[in-house]
Amino acid sequence: FFFQAEDGIRDDLVTGVQTCALPISNMKKFISNIINSNFPTYINVLKKASMDCESLLDVGCGYSSPVQYLNKNINSVGLDAFEPNIVKSKNKGIHKDYVIGNFDSLEKLFKRNSFDCVLANDVIEHLSKEDGLIFLENLLRIAKKKVIIFTPNGFLPQGPIGGNIWMTHKSGWEVEEMKDLGFKVYGINGLKPLDRKSTR
Repeated sequence: FFFQAEDGIRDDLVTGVQTCALPISNMKKFISNIINSNFPTYINVLKKASMDCESLLDVGCGYSSPVQYLNKNINSVGLDAFEPNIVKSKNKGIHKDYVIGNFDSLEKLFKRNSFDCVLANDVIEHLSKEDGLIFLENLLRIAKKKVIIFTPNGFLPQGPIGGNIWMTHKSGWEVEEMKDLGFKVYGINGLKPLDRKSTR
């Protein structure tokens, strides 16, 4: 990033040139603010979205959930089908409580309006489209205030990882599709590649 003054440049752009004269530490902060305001990070969006929540169910919590970066006063419960993930997450102390179970046990495990917020971070793409829609219905039933879904934009192939068969991707979810289901959609992690082949 740099600013260059040229003949006929507007005064407000010249101010941008003067900003470049800041010490390196201030410049890094300046650039970071520009990037974060135009390309918000998932953690920042999640913090903002969960600010008004006292309880949170983290479905498919894995072993290093982003919930670890949220307000420690949130009463969070981690749910995962892969027991080694639960063990690792417990060791890190990410959630206040844990439940071993998968997406099709949600209805049995949790009553209607059990949590202010239900988070499914990189989960729905591991289900078939049909199961994913049932999954969403269950999340909406459990949540009092909101459901937060984090998933790739479109289908992204992936097989089992580290012996965990639940890591295989079975579906892709598009922006318009999620909007049609009633979700607000935020772009995270930068621009989607122009060449769709790279994400398929």
